[in-house]
Amino acid sequence: MKTSLHACFSRSLLAALLMSGVLMAPAVATASASKQKVVQQKKAAEPTRKVAKASKNRPERKAVAKKAGGNRTAAAPKRNTVMAASAVAAEPAVVSIGEQLGLRKVDDPLNLNSSVALVVDQQTNEILLGKNDTAVLPIASLTKLMTGLLIAEAKLPMDETVTIDSSDVDRLKNSGSRLAVGSRLTRAEALHLALMSSENRAAHALGRTYPGGVAAFVRRMNERAAELGMTDTRFVDPTGLSSDNRSSARDLALLAAVAYERPMLRDLSTSPAYDVAHGRHVLHYRNSNRLVHDGSWDIGLQKTGYIREAGRCLVMQVSVSGRKLIMVLLDAAGPAARVGDAERLRRWLESSRYSDAIAEFADKG
Repeated sequence: MKTSLHACFSRSLLAALLMSGVLMAPAVATASASKQKVVQQKKAAEPTRKVAKASKNRPERKAVAKKAGGNRTAAAPKRNTVMAASAVAAEPAVVSIGEQLGLRKVDDPLNLNSSVALVVDQQTNEILLGKNDTAVLPIASLTKLMTGLLIAEAKLPMDETVTIDSSDVDRLKNSGSRLAVGSRLTRAEALHLALMSSENRAAHALGRTYPGGVAAFVRRMNERAAELGMTDTRFVDPTGLSSDNRSSARDLALLAAVAYERPMLRDLSTSPAYDVAHGRHVLHYRNSNRLVHDGSWDIGLQKTGYIREAGRCLVMQVSVSGRKLIMVLLDAAGPAARVGDAERLRRWLESSRYSDAIAEFADKG
């Protein structure tokens, strides 16, 4: 009876265990699947947590940088400045009027850089070389040669004091000047600086203190140009800062020849340097034409000019191999190009082959 009950209990226990195993298997499988799903979710969420952690740490790093002296924060504007400078450098350069017209590409026997070139025998008016010499272009501060001529012809008192005022300040091109508003100098000194160093405030003050003021002065500039036969020329101010001051090389040769007759204009324009008393200080000015400082040149009169629309300009009366000449160069690409063209012209004129070169070039044309 005990054996029967024991066997019965064993069978019941076995059946219970079997039943329990069957029921537990799905539960274990479900638990395993759930665990695996949780692991996958953790892996999927890991990048998000890393990004969140990185974002959370950024303010801390920035705070540390500020605490350490703000080096990183201070460096940011420097990067922006570099980027801004790069953007400015990428902007296209301003092209002169002559270059826009393609005048620099015109052939000449000397392969000059200037858009316009002219060499005239001062005594015979023979044109020894001409390149686009009738083209009408902005002439920049070559305008001051007419300003000087009118002041010399007006016979105004040259020792009279001229005071620089606010109307003499360049607000068109915003060019600088060492003559501050309120500066006092004689008319002779103003003319000296205008012709030698191309001082714009001095040139404007000369026109402003002319009888009738700037308007009357500009009107007389154009009248005088007409009297000289400068039919391609128009002036709008005494300085040349406006690109509306225009002329041709042939007209400028006429102006240079007439200006050369005035000893004062010869002396002031070719002066190597000049000192102007300015309160307790002395302002030292040098000639804007580097060829004046070159002893190998014999220059009787000169004037340089530059604004972006005109390029680098130069007019000179020179003696080469005993021959008096007028040279005009307009719209060179830079100061070195302007001087290089002048040197090339002189070497060519000094050689015995320049007449043959002209004839050969004419035959090709």
